[in-house]
Amino acid sequence: MTDLPRPSAGNGAVIAGVVPGQSVRIVREAAHYAALAHTELIIAHVDTTRFVAFEDPDGYVHTSTVDVAGAAAKAALDEVRRMSAEALADSGVSWTVRQIIGDPALALIRLADEVDASLIVVGTRKRGLGESLREFLTGSVAARLSHRQRRPVLVIPQQEPVGAEDDLPWE
Repeated sequence: MTDLPRPSAGNGAVIAGVVPGQSVRIVREAAHYAALAHTELIIAHVDTTRFVAFEDPDGYVHTSTVDVAGAAAKAALDEVRRMSAEALADSGVSWTVRQIIGDPALALIRLADEVDASLIVVGTRKRGLGESLREFLTGSVAARLSHRQRRPVLVIPQQEPVGAEDDLPWE
């Protein structure tokens, strides 16, 4: 983590929603936009094993846990931190990693509201039957973000583009 001049007024942080095993391209592209805006980068990992039970009027969030997690959530956060440190070692961008909780799209929106973010960066999902099923059941985080909040959403491809004659992952 490095120090840059503090962001000027109106340049809210850039948020990158990241999961373990994702391409480092998402973090690097988000850092690029943070540098252009002279603002900080917040790398957010969403712990989907915990969810918001209720929120106090003063903003304190009470959580509940799905009975699976703990060590797995910590390991995922550690992996995101390690990957981010490697990807941003020479970036010159001020960055932090935060773990947020709940539904990925809603958690990213809450964080963006909290820090008055200027941009949310996410990656496409990986190809494959398992990922197609997960997206079918939960929906696309990028699509849900683009319809549920006012900030721009930048979607970064994780893999090489699908050829013009090839089937799309959901076909």
